[in-house]
Amino acid sequence: MLKTDSNMKYLIVGLGNIGAEYDFTRHNIGFDIADAFVIKHGGKFNIDRLAMVSEVKWKGKTFVVIKPTTYMNLSGRAVKYWMQKEKIAVENIIVLVDDLAIPIDKLRIRAGGSHAGHNGLKDIDAELGTNQYKRIRFGIGNDYPRGRQADFVLSKWKADELETVKIKILQAVEAIETIAAAGLEKTMNTYNK
Repeated sequence: MLKTDSNMKYLIVGLGNIGAEYDFTRHNIGFDIADAFVIKHGGKFNIDRLAMVSEVKWKGKTFVVIKPTTYMNLSGRAVKYWMQKEKIAVENIIVLVDDLAIPIDKLRIRAGGSHAGHNGLKDIDAELGTNQYKRIRFGIGNDYPRGRQADFVLSKWKADELETVKIKILQAVEAIETIAAAGLEKTMNTYNK
């Protein structure tokens, strides 16, 4: 694995699928958080190899933010490429991902661990050869009939969920900042409630 001399550079990975039909769907919440982070810090995305990429600086730290242009289940290729290109250690990767097992009013910050069946995380694990990268899991709920999981994750947010989703996106952006400024443990203590 690549090592850096400090915690000054981070790779932020928003998971999602490309294409207008996926915009603002539950499964694309990683893209939405990445967008909000980049906008807050005055950046913009450019199309580059395997991803839309933005580089922003905050409090002396550099954040390379990517939204893979592969489909979700091939996200690992983009993560590995940008990690190596930017010489970012695996412990400085933060993946933004949707999670069916968490209610929509919750975030879960993790140091690593299981992909829990998420194909994007599964591919990242396979490409990197490890699952020890940070992740911010954004609860998307699980209010769907049996056998309709795919339809649910690809569905748009309901009108009565939008305000909660906006608030949680802002909290996810703050969680990225807290990881960089104060460390993972403080971030988990603050947001894993």
